[in-house]
Amino acid sequence: MSRYVVIYVIVLGWIVTAQARELEVGSQRAVTSLKEALKIAQDGDILCVDPGTYTPDTVLIIDKSIKLYAQGEVHIKAAEGQGIFEIRADSVSIVGFHLSDVGRSYIKDLSAIWVDYSKHFEISHNKILNCFFGVFCTKSSNGIIRHNVVKSNAEEEHSSANAIHLWYCKKIRIENNLAQQHRDGIYLEFVDSSVIRYNVSTQNLRYGLHFMFSHNNEYAYNVFKTNGSGVAVMFSRHITMHKNHFLNNWGDAAYGLLIKEIYDATLSDNLFYKNTTGVFAEGSSRVAMKDNVFDSNGWAIKMRGNSAKNEISYNSFVGNSFDIATEAKKEENLYHHNYWDDYSGYDLDRDGVGDVPHRPVNLFSYLVSRVDESILLLRSSFVQVLNMAEKVTPALTPVSLVDEQPLMRSPH
Repeated sequence: MSRYVVIYVIVLGWIVTAQARELEVGSQRAVTSLKEALKIAQDGDILCVDPGTYTPDTVLIIDKSIKLYAQGEVHIKAAEGQGIFEIRADSVSIVGFHLSDVGRSYIKDLSAIWVDYSKHFEISHNKILNCFFGVFCTKSSNGIIRHNVVKSNAEEEHSSANAIHLWYCKKIRIENNLAQQHRDGIYLEFVDSSVIRYNVSTQNLRYGLHFMFSHNNEYAYNVFKTNGSGVAVMFSRHITMHKNHFLNNWGDAAYGLLIKEIYDATLSDNLFYKNTTGVFAEGSSRVAMKDNVFDSNGWAIKMRGNSAKNEISYNSFVGNSFDIATEAKKEENLYHHNYWDDYSGYDLDRDGVGDVPHRPVNLFSYLVSRVDESILLLRSSFVQVLNMAEKVTPALTPVSLVDEQPLMRSPH
């Protein structure tokens, strides 16, 4: 019986291949409009669109398993009050288009490309400019969004949307995209088992990358630069965060990374450079922070007292105004084998580990965490005297927050 099944599958494959067509679309072709091409297309067809500017009078609905390829510079402008493409079928590809001018809406999620209930889709090598949402995916899976440029001109959060937005999706790969000047560069809500790699997210008003209620995801090798804040991971479990760059996310409430109510996560081999706060942790537990570099931040790490059972190890703290800040009197996180540039201990046995424990929270840092206005005294010589007195005889700072094995040299 199995032999007949194999033969049936092979024959079916030949039939599908024979039926698949390549349709050419353009002003000099038999099919002149994308709307007409999508109407006559069949599952498996390939639509090749000639260079030119196309302005459809309504949204282009793709309800068949087809592939759309731009042959050269193909510019599609949205109709007024409409998106451009809506994908409502499996195995759809949209490759190489220039999409623009999707207007804002307060009642509709207007987007250049909306992927709805689709599997095995591909959105790649597109240029999406001045659109409300760039790529918007709902209830979709096993897709890839890669090598796209998604840029807008957002000025206020309430009237802008996201470059790449996923809702209730799984197994999505988001790779090698540029997301710029939207509300959020990349937004994931109820998104599981997905990978975000090699993207650049910059100049977005709120976050470069934003997770909500999303589990078992990985983001790596991304650059988050000059956003309102770099990344926010909230109410999520099992997130792997490694080899990212969090750069120049600077402002009154700016973070390189905000982790809120996340559990069983890994933060490793990242660079936090010139952020107001490198990492802000609130209500998060069992997070391993290791092998990261915190360089020239205002605060390297702000750890709220409701964050416990986290391990901070083998990191380098260099040139930060404050390395660690907490308002907790009792510390329930583990710090060990970190490099602190203000460590003043010694290493008599030359094993690379300091013989004297290091207390990274000084008195002034502790005061600032409780009284914001005291930051005005940052450069005061009086503060230095207070810090020295507290270091000799700790009275206010959390005695249990200590690195018992500080490194003498940076491991990075």
